[in-house]
Amino acid sequence: MPMGSNSLLLLFGFVAAFLAVSLVKAEDAYKFYTWTVTYGTLSPLGTPQQVILINGQFPGPRLDLVTNDNVILNLVNKLDEPFLLTWNGIKQRKNSWQDGVLGTNCPIPPNSNYTYKFQPKDQIGTYTYFPSTQLHKAAGGFGGLNVYHRSVIPIPYPNPAGDFTLLIGDWYKTSHKTLRGILDSGKPLASPDGLLINGQAYTTFSGDQGKTYMFRISNVGLSTSINFRIQGHSLKLVEVEGSHVVQNLYDFLDVHVGQSISVLVTLDQPPKDYYIVASTRFSKQSFTTTAVLHYTNSHSPTSGPWPAPPPAEYHWSMQQARTFRWNLTANAARPNPQGSFHYGMITPTKTIVLANSAPLINGKLRYAVNKVSYVNPDTPLKLADYFNIPGIFDVNKMQITPSNGPAFTATSVLQSSHHDFLEIVFQNNENALQSWHLDGYDFWVIGYGSGQWTPDKKSTYNLVDALTRHTVQVYPNSWTTILVSLDNQGMWNLRSAIWERQYLGQQFYLRVWNAQKSLANEYDIPSNALLCGKAVGHHP
Repeated sequence: MPMGSNSLLLLFGFVAAFLAVSLVKAEDAYKFYTWTVTYGTLSPLGTPQQVILINGQFPGPRLDLVTNDNVILNLVNKLDEPFLLTWNGIKQRKNSWQDGVLGTNCPIPPNSNYTYKFQPKDQIGTYTYFPSTQLHKAAGGFGGLNVYHRSVIPIPYPNPAGDFTLLIGDWYKTSHKTLRGILDSGKPLASPDGLLINGQAYTTFSGDQGKTYMFRISNVGLSTSINFRIQGHSLKLVEVEGSHVVQNLYDFLDVHVGQSISVLVTLDQPPKDYYIVASTRFSKQSFTTTAVLHYTNSHSPTSGPWPAPPPAEYHWSMQQARTFRWNLTANAARPNPQGSFHYGMITPTKTIVLANSAPLINGKLRYAVNKVSYVNPDTPLKLADYFNIPGIFDVNKMQITPSNGPAFTATSVLQSSHHDFLEIVFQNNENALQSWHLDGYDFWVIGYGSGQWTPDKKSTYNLVDALTRHTVQVYPNSWTTILVSLDNQGMWNLRSAIWERQYLGQQFYLRVWNAQKSLANEYDIPSNALLCGKAVGHHP
């Protein structure tokens, strides 16, 4: 008996669905790496200095992955100090064991190794990795981490003709150990000595006239916001830290510490070489560095003035940030549209207001959140939690609103329940721009404003198409509000992305807790977990 048209449609639909699932599964590949961390001598700003190399490279190797790839990365530490890498923006779903920060992992001892095992689960976008220990980030050890879409999941723009990663950041000629000594003595760091693009003061990117290229731009610096622009060319913003955004055109874009963006650039100008320009923003000392956009049919070197930066005004930068909007009809790593999650219709479980400060504690400079300056214990919080080791951290030290009391040091942890929906307000009463990062999540950036946040500011929130990202700026004497859905159980670091501040205590951990232990919520401790402090002697 012949099949009817409806039966054929059902059969074809089943086959298509089966093939799609099969392709997705086939693309969940295993990627194996061995990275060796060593010191080397280079001259990024013209003066020989010690830098941190990975497999002999500075910056480290670019990690190119596809959504849901399984990464097996053996990290061998040949430095003279314990070392960790963290995967900035990778959510580590159900797997804070692999986050690579001191609250979750014991650092890798010298002449030892640790194998990270993780997936960029349901993520695409432009990310980075860098050292989370000490001030190692000031010496290098960072690199690009790009997660590409699976072939069966479309992206909301044509595939570019090429893909360039630009790691831009401030740089010190002073060694990381000397910088650490300055902070340990209770003094702030001086201004950096310059800016680098991909570890160099000068580099070239080549493309064919008429074609469109992706530029993946990350601020990997320690403390300084940057502005990015390309002479004679428009920047079409398409992705911000895993969010597909409304594709507006910009002449220049601010990128703050720890942040990443992706832009499309069409080589639609006469064939010659053009300046790529990065300059510092809102810093005591101004620096500019350039690279070259080279048309392959060019016979003319760069010429003319560098494109001028935008106004040196916080208000201008805040207004630009408000133009970044979620592309509600585009998917990200999954086939469902981003806008199908109506975050603005969810009532927050609670509101947390976090105020940063720079107090003196025992006569030394520290940085604090709600008057608590974080100190790392010798036992990672995650291990203490897992093995029920008392006395390592305290969930009662830090309040969820700013305190008027004196500042103090503590190993501060905020307790939250799995599946809470938080409204977090970052209140910046200082004269310096702040940058905040949350591990394990992205979050909706729903509002920026000047002055003091009060509940009536909620009327200004964007509850429709605010983008998601993992690092957000807070302007001086201003506030920024985010919403975050705590759907990822674990112990997660919420920190200043400005590394001097992180090092001296402007951070804490968010314990996303579910009393019912289940592999559906969180993976077990890895069998190869390193043990240190009071966790020594316990068994994974």
